[in-house]
Amino acid sequence: MDRRNVLRAGVVGGAAAAFSGALWKEAFAAPAQPGPGPYGALQAADANGIMLPSGFTSRVIARSSQTVPGTSYTWHAAPDGGACFADGSGWIYVSNSEVSAGGASAVKFNSGGTVTGAYRILSGTSTNCAGGHTPWNTWLSCEETTTGRVWETDPWGVNAAAARPAMGRFKHEAAACDPVNQVIYMTEDESNGCFYRFIPNTWGNLASGTLQVAKGGSGTSVTLTWATVPDPDGSPTATRNQVSGVKRFNGGEGCWYDNGIVYFTTKGDNRVWAYNTATAQIELAYDDSLVSGTPPLTGVDNITGSATSGDLFVAEDGGNLEICVITADDVIAPFLRITGQSSSEVTGPAFNPAGNRFYFSSQRGTSGSSSGGITYEVTGPFRS
Repeated sequence: MDRRNVLRAGVVGGAAAAFSGALWKEAFAAPAQPGPGPYGALQAADANGIMLPSGFTSRVIARSSQTVPGTSYTWHAAPDGGACFADGSGWIYVSNSEVSAGGASAVKFNSGGTVTGAYRILSGTSTNCAGGHTPWNTWLSCEETTTGRVWETDPWGVNAAAARPAMGRFKHEAAACDPVNQVIYMTEDESNGCFYRFIPNTWGNLASGTLQVAKGGSGTSVTLTWATVPDPDGSPTATRNQVSGVKRFNGGEGCWYDNGIVYFTTKGDNRVWAYNTATAQIELAYDDSLVSGTPPLTGVDNITGSATSGDLFVAEDGGNLEICVITADDVIAPFLRITGQSSSEVTGPAFNPAGNRFYFSSQRGTSGSSSGGITYEVTGPFRS
């Protein structure tokens, strides 16, 4: 059994089957190392400047400041975090806008992948970076400002977006929902940031609840405990400084929940962390300083997973503008690379519900400006 399945077995087994210290150490003895990826080597860049494995193709879905083809809607600047939602036989891709005007937009697809609409789902916010998909099909759009909020939005654009101040006011980055324990985990984009969880009073209603922060030692393999944040409003004392003994993380970025494990990234030290919700233990799933040879992944940022294969996909803000895949047996390899856009960053990775179409953006495109963002779709033989 590969490491990730060992972890999941511990989650499924509950307390009686929780890992002993020795087993946990064995399971996490070696964070992901470079190796042959499941899709093979990257080929020459296509007409869109995207290097992909053989059998995969890309297309441009939208460009910032331009009308989304097939619609009358102008795509937002600096596309960032994103997610997909089932819509009958089709789906919707939502995307944040990481500029001062902020907000988020959506593109709707039919069952054949044709764009049938595009529209705004959030306005009047600032620096919307990443976020998270809820089990009740809303998009949590997170503001990356000192007093940033989480906004719950409707991917269909029918219901008005609502601020969720009980989830804390801090430099929010991403959120991941754990439907089993009915908890939402959140990252903080500060060099001395924290890892949080929000426990709603009623699952499915984020208007009220308890904000907690993780405590633990300075090591990379520790058991976390959780303490309530006294003042989620973060004023005058920032949420990360209200509780003693918190565990610090260097620039929290993407966050993803998969079958009892919460994966999140920290850009300051190029790490991918794995938190086991059953045992409260945290370990490294990837660390570029522990890689033999040249690290394939640097500038770690947004993260998503494939529901069909269990693979993780991590985007780069920097490096050589790649999205890397981390397999369940701890091999990391490039999945795609953007060329000719060195002043940009890769954002918003997400699979459609069927797992056969993959979306992401180049936040500043070829121009290096927030007005030049490009949102792409990749299709091909994704494994199940």
